[in-house]
Amino acid sequence: MEQVVSKATDISEKVCEWRPPEQLKQLLDLELRDTGEPHHRLLELCQDVIRYSVKTNHPRFFNQLYAGLDYYSLVARFMTEALNPSVYTYEVSPVFLLVEEAVLKKMIEFIGWKEGDGIFNPGGSVSNMYAMNLARYKYCPDIKEKGLSGLPRLILFTSAECHYSMKKAASFLGIGTENVCFVETDGRGKMMPEELERQIWQARKEGAAPFLVCATSGTTVLGAFDPLDEIADVCERHGLWLHVDASWGGSALMSRKYRRLLHGIHRADSVAWNPHKMLMAGIQCCALLVKDKSDILKKCYSAKASYLFQQDKFYDVSYDTGDKSIQCSRRPDAFKFWMTWKALGTVGLEERVNRALALSRYLVEEIKKREGFKLLMEVAPAIKERMMKKGSLMLGYQPHRGKVNFFRQVVISPQVSREDMDFLLDEIDLLGRDM
Repeated sequence: MEQVVSKATDISEKVCEWRPPEQLKQLLDLELRDTGEPHHRLLELCQDVIRYSVKTNHPRFFNQLYAGLDYYSLVARFMTEALNPSVYTYEVSPVFLLVEEAVLKKMIEFIGWKEGDGIFNPGGSVSNMYAMNLARYKYCPDIKEKGLSGLPRLILFTSAECHYSMKKAASFLGIGTENVCFVETDGRGKMMPEELERQIWQARKEGAAPFLVCATSGTTVLGAFDPLDEIADVCERHGLWLHVDASWGGSALMSRKYRRLLHGIHRADSVAWNPHKMLMAGIQCCALLVKDKSDILKKCYSAKASYLFQQDKFYDVSYDTGDKSIQCSRRPDAFKFWMTWKALGTVGLEERVNRALALSRYLVEEIKKREGFKLLMEVAPAIKERMMKKGSLMLGYQPHRGKVNFFRQVVISPQVSREDMDFLLDEIDLLGRDM
């Protein structure tokens, strides 16, 4: 554990010990046998797992939309792993159900709703699917029992920069990926409300039935924040459910300086927000929040399992929240966020957001001072290969709308410093100098 917790945050250590798949299979003893292994061998296996795993807690791990290590969240995870609870009824999970209720209430407050409901889910993708299904249920409540037959062609609208989970959700729910309309964005990656309005009218003209608009606060590639107020105006005019995928950007609500990026989010019908990203609550920690207080989550998802959700229990059964989830067994993911929030307070979480965004602005200014970095985009895959094999840092790249591959820098961990930003630029320069 010292290697995982202490050494992983040491910049003198490697981010990864890269090995290709076939070689790694040879290095790891992956075979499962009829007889058990001795303890000293199990310890060796654990050390191998740690050695060859990517150190996502390393200050120079910038590869994904999560990074770093929050010690309070880690302690909370140790506790929940030992207690092994399932959060569906108060009788088996009294503490964690009350914790989830308290956390959801506070998150609802930061969105700007006077009341609401919510549930923690295994990923922002699942939260987006929940929201899509809720919007469809709101549009046509009979669908829960009668199914899709007889319904008009349902159609939804989302940003061209949206998360790919919107297409997956449409496929999973039987809506169909061809009925996902991608709305054009401006040069900064923000959805264009006038284009949204045009597409809605066009869909109605073609006989389709619009039911949902999904805006994004913090797109995956460009980090763009859609203009929520203007999009909400369009939704109100057309009577459409507005969902905001704020899985990445929702944590900016904690900052008095940057919450303006999500101006208008209080007008949304539902919001996806992942504290495991910018707030470092530990994977996974993802909430779906719903403005509707009429128990729509339960109405939409309840199966009334009589062996779990008996109505004649000796306590208030409104605390048996499992019937508003599509899961049965469910992890107490809210607890690790609650523990971090308790330890740092709202002010500490705000400082975490402000620091990450300040470092991002610093990096932008430093890039402007260095000639040639725009040209380096064309060799991003080759540079990524070299940095992985060296293990000095991890940085993601991708193409975007006809542009060549470019590096996507994500700043989250409080262990990251300006020196790490400078190192990143120097290392890219060094690794790509001969290209």
